[in-house]
Amino acid sequence: MDKVNIDGIELEYEVRGAGEPVLLVSTGPIADSFFPFASDKALQQRYRMIAYHQRGQVGSRGPGSGVVSVAEHAADAAALLRHIGATRAHVAGHGTAIALQLAIAEPRLVHTLVLLEPPLTAAPGAGAFFEKAGPALAAYAAGDREGAMAQFLSIVSGLDWESCRAVIDEHVPGGVAQAMKDVDTFFGGYLPALGQWQFGAPQAATIAAPVLSVLGTNTDPWFRDGHELLHAWLPRISDCRVEGVGHLLHMQRPERVLAGVGAWLARHPMAEASPLRHPA
Repeated sequence: MDKVNIDGIELEYEVRGAGEPVLLVSTGPIADSFFPFASDKALQQRYRMIAYHQRGQVGSRGPGSGVVSVAEHAADAAALLRHIGATRAHVAGHGTAIALQLAIAEPRLVHTLVLLEPPLTAAPGAGAFFEKAGPALAAYAAGDREGAMAQFLSIVSGLDWESCRAVIDEHVPGGVAQAMKDVDTFFGGYLPALGQWQFGAPQAATIAAPVLSVLGTNTDPWFRDGHELLHAWLPRISDCRVEGVGHLLHMQRPERVLAGVGAWLARHPMAEASPLRHPA
């Protein structure tokens, strides 16, 4: 991957394809959760797929050692888009608050928003989810780093650990091994930042971009509740429901998710594709 240093923040990124830019914002535990999108040849024929690693994921780093807020992560994403010459982009986020925060903070930069089960802490099911995740949090606090990540991924996916690991590694090569390396970033940084993030009806009201909410029919109630909140709060929202899958929806049924998202993006073209450049 290429690297860029922006005000002391080093981000790894990669651009594939040609056409309108699409920024892929992966989930906290799995740095390359959007690999099925970034590597899809059909999408690459119409879009420039921009994948990157957030601070603390893989080789991306920032100054200091404190918790990186959701707003700071969104600012990193905006700075990366500007660095590569994108003045406007489609933004897709999987299991992350960053895509939503980017749409709030940088509305002129976000042409459309594709949300694969974002973690809305205001959703009624959030409390029950984190009760289920209690053993994973306790394992991390006790020093069982890999056990904590395995338990959390199993809970969030709704799959037993062996099935969960197989799905991730089939569609995101090396994804589980990297998640184990990024354990401290996730439990020590991402989850605390999510707990501090504020997103409700007032923030949602500022989002004017068209939104596609992608939901697995077998997903955790937390994400189903979040999907319903998005419909209550956002005026320009469409659905893409994927049968028989949970939170790893675009790894469990990549062809269905790619087809649904690709068709929706095609219905929301940019009047003029944002140019991209590759700095020397």
